[in-house]
Amino acid sequence: MADGTSRFNRLVAKKVALAEEAMIGHLTTLAVSPTLAGERTIGNVWTHEHYDGSFHLADLPEDIPATSLVFVESRDGDTDAVDPDTLGGGAIDKHLIYEGLSRVAADAVLTGASTARSVDTFFSVWHPQLVALRESLGLPRHPVQIMVSNRGEIDLSTVLFNVPSVPVIVLAGAECRRRWTEAFESRPWLTVVPLAGRGLAEAFEELRRGHGIRRISAVGGRRTATALVDAGLVQDVLLTTTNRRAGRPGTPFYSGATWPRLDPVVTKTTESAPDPIVFRRLLIRADRRSSASTSQTAGA
Repeated sequence: MADGTSRFNRLVAKKVALAEEAMIGHLTTLAVSPTLAGERTIGNVWTHEHYDGSFHLADLPEDIPATSLVFVESRDGDTDAVDPDTLGGGAIDKHLIYEGLSRVAADAVLTGASTARSVDTFFSVWHPQLVALRESLGLPRHPVQIMVSNRGEIDLSTVLFNVPSVPVIVLAGAECRRRWTEAFESRPWLTVVPLAGRGLAEAFEELRRGHGIRRISAVGGRRTATALVDAGLVQDVLLTTTNRRAGRPGTPFYSGATWPRLDPVVTKTTESAPDPIVFRRLLIRADRRSSASTSQTAGA
């Protein structure tokens, strides 16, 4: 896998350079709920300056990882775009939130197969200040890469699957396991966790119990996000709303039957031209999590 490693090294250098060169603005806090007083917070001088304070981490459940959904949406609530940058989140959303604070303390980043189609797909933190913060938390340089796939419509040529130094876990349905048995077995750094029995709920218990995954940043897509919410596995949503009309109409981050009950606990904004944004951290009500089903429909 020497070629995979060299591709990865080039990708890391490119991502770090883009993050360093980005003109990352500053958020201003509009509201913080007093209910967050007991939560763990993280940050350093740089993140405090740009995020306008400490970043809160959801409390850890007893038997599954704490999971955050991370989305950027247009002013009309649409999240599906061929190029997410066209939604208008800008450098603050991309470098400070999406590739930054949302995953800096995560043991793993999780995605559905449809989100990981680019050959350069790999999820980590890149800005040197965020890399330093992650190191100060005692975490490996890169999070574990988790992909959810029922049918096995995945591209094993992507960087994500070909970096021996970074563990990969596939939450795989029966069809996915049959389709890729030999390819999975040829990658000793890749672990398959079956989607069977109670589906995602059982798989998440295995992630916590068998693999030590305590925090997950889930970055899409909509089908996977909906399945995670419906299975009662999501603690909070990190949602950036832009001032731009973009994306495929009618594509909110949740597409299930019953919209989750969300409590806004952090609201921040920037008025920087030309595209102001609003960032919100939204807690999913505990009653929704405890009564949810165990959907297995995530991932292609």
